[in-house]
Amino acid sequence: MALAPCLRYLRDYVAIPSVNPMGRSDMPEGVAGEARYADHVRHQLVALGLDAKCIGSPDRPSVIAEVRVRGATDTVMVASHLDTVPVDGMEIDPFDPRIEDGRLYGRGSCDTKSGMAALVAALERVLARGSLRRNVIVLGEADEEFHSQGVIDVLEHLGTVRPDWVLATEPTDMRLVTHHKGIALARLAAHGRACHSSDPAAGSNAIYALARAALAIEDLCGQLASRRDPMLGHGTMSVGKIGGGAAPNIVPDAGWLITDRRLLPGETAEQVRKEIQGALEAHGVHDVEIEFCRVEKGALGIPRDHAAVRSCQAALRAANLSSEPATAAFGTDAGVLFADHGLPGVVLGPGSIALAHTSREFVPVREVEQMVDVLTTLFESES
Repeated sequence: MALAPCLRYLRDYVAIPSVNPMGRSDMPEGVAGEARYADHVRHQLVALGLDAKCIGSPDRPSVIAEVRVRGATDTVMVASHLDTVPVDGMEIDPFDPRIEDGRLYGRGSCDTKSGMAALVAALERVLARGSLRRNVIVLGEADEEFHSQGVIDVLEHLGTVRPDWVLATEPTDMRLVTHHKGIALARLAAHGRACHSSDPAAGSNAIYALARAALAIEDLCGQLASRRDPMLGHGTMSVGKIGGGAAPNIVPDAGWLITDRRLLPGETAEQVRKEIQGALEAHGVHDVEIEFCRVEKGALGIPRDHAAVRSCQAALRAANLSSEPATAAFGTDAGVLFADHGLPGVVLGPGSIALAHTSREFVPVREVEQMVDVLTTLFESES
């Protein structure tokens, strides 16, 4: 039995490595970067009659194309990121896609090459029918898994021509996500005075200072519970990495820690910095400084009555799927576009986030096919 186009495309995509180096220098050249995958998708879109381009860094490009229809009053940008996380520790061949028991296995099958496969298949179907009713911007962005550089490149390319809304095809089990938290990282550094550990009073232990800072942050976590979003609950904070010291017999003169702060819609890096600084001062920690505090991905929050939500709900109902708005615990480029650039968006796609980044990543083939149907209906609807 012949495979559906979306599954053939997905199989081809998984076989093309597009691993995000994530700042590492040990990634094999034939595996790292999005260039091969971006060029493959670009050729597919050109074959559909679209003026597709690769933009950004030559070795870390994004691909973008636009199709417009006369009389359309709505423009949706469908974004499916090109990069995958690394493949260390995978129990299956990451780039040898196989279909077994209704699942397609391989790195990126779930996160998010299935979304791109469904997008291209849906566009192919709609363009062949001549039934497109809304403008569509196709986006395959680079670097979603790390610093979202692809989004920055795309917005510079678009200039003032912006879509009305965004659909990010992250794995949501085909649930319509309208809200998710954002991510901010802060690095704190302590500077002490080194001495021999046989006489620690002669020095100033930077790690002790960091320990006090960590306890201050733990106290701040409790305070965050008092500020709640009706959809997402309260923000959270965690110390995820800590380091310092040169040897056991030397009182350390330097140390650092990194915190992960999950943001609610509207929260900013400056607000997080002030909260951390306030917690340090309240605990009498004056020998620790905040080296940086930055938002990695903004939070997403879109009203349930927004046109984007209504359009997706109608398409989901047409496919006999749940249209009830949902939330997600992970961040996406839809949050970046919303929080930093004011573009409303939703998240919807095949597969489960619980399977993304795993050693046996897969996506249910039925959900990929359902995504094609949902996008087809969306593209064929005027609003």
